[in-house]
Amino acid sequence: MSDGVTREAASAAAQGVWSALDRVIDPEIRKPITELGMVTGVTVDDAGGADVKILLTIAGCPAARRIEADTHEAAAGAPGITEARVEVGVMTPTERAAFVERVRGDRGTRVTQFGPDSLTRVIAVTSGKGGVGKSSVTTGLAVALAERGLSVGIVDVDVFGFSIPALLGLSRDGVTAQPTRVGELILPHEAYGVKVISIGMFLGDTDPRKASVSWRGPMLHRTVEQFLRDVWFGDLDILLLDLPPGTGDVAISVGQLLPQAEVIVVTTPQEAASDVAVRSGLVARQSGQRVTGVIENMAGLAQPDGTVIDVFGSGGGQLVADRLSEDVEAAVPLLGSIPLSVAFREASDDGRPAVLHSPQDPAAAELIRIAGVIATQGRGLAGRSLGIGLS
Repeated sequence: MSDGVTREAASAAAQGVWSALDRVIDPEIRKPITELGMVTGVTVDDAGGADVKILLTIAGCPAARRIEADTHEAAAGAPGITEARVEVGVMTPTERAAFVERVRGDRGTRVTQFGPDSLTRVIAVTSGKGGVGKSSVTTGLAVALAERGLSVGIVDVDVFGFSIPALLGLSRDGVTAQPTRVGELILPHEAYGVKVISIGMFLGDTDPRKASVSWRGPMLHRTVEQFLRDVWFGDLDILLLDLPPGTGDVAISVGQLLPQAEVIVVTTPQEAASDVAVRSGLVARQSGQRVTGVIENMAGLAQPDGTVIDVFGSGGGQLVADRLSEDVEAAVPLLGSIPLSVAFREASDDGRPAVLHSPQDPAAAELIRIAGVIATQGRGLAGRSLGIGLS
């Protein structure tokens, strides 16, 4: 048996195994387990048997089986290896702290990941009042954007009315998936290619259908701040925030923490809803955020004969866009009008995004089209550090 343990001291055969393990990706962190320090030793005996020692972050790690299986497959497939054996252990607190530092990389201190210098587009989805389908729009956009190959995350900061886990199938029959904690690091769940965090995931064994959150300003601010600081999303192209309806504490906190965020206002065609929707956009502007579009939801109900019943009236979305375009250089566009759809509603209730399961549905098709518009808007680099040094 070779005496190679660490990578630097490994034999040629063991080096081949190390190289194979470079391709094993932690499914939650999305980085190689070798880069994360999870592989602590590799030895290869004279018969070609490889022994690999790996450390999981915590006991009961939800990704344990997958990591062990992927490690075994990679080691067994290395050149000259006839058999692979994987020994699994758990990190000590010191090793866990080192792991967290490796994950954070240059962001070693606990700071907001999505500051002004971040290349991630941050889009806050807001509405003037509840019941306009804001969360359904947010999840539909996120999944549609992920389907386009973008790396997407959602922060559900609708603390009092969280629904994102259920809409993405992460909450069923009163049980909600809980995130993994590694020291100060919180790893979000992933559903349909979208990384998700929500206050609904921190209720323990409490049935979210029977739970309520009764917090005031300072606690709400700390919660939003912790989500943006301690939840590790990795490198995202787009981060969507599902804001509570209205112009309360959370909207103000998001404005303070993410002044560079874009804002999309969701409303219905009803004129009464338009008035309060405009206010949510104006409050966002007061913190320096830019309103980049309006989405009109529940825009009409198509009938079998091809006619459309305007259940909630018509024109409200364009009215909001026009009013938010006043006194600004760039007009705020109406990004689209999403019709009422029974199939879309049923898919949402089942935790199955219609943009994937029923893309031909009129509501789903319109959301997919809107996601395409958002994806091509891009975010300028003006005023941001690119981290490039000149020698």
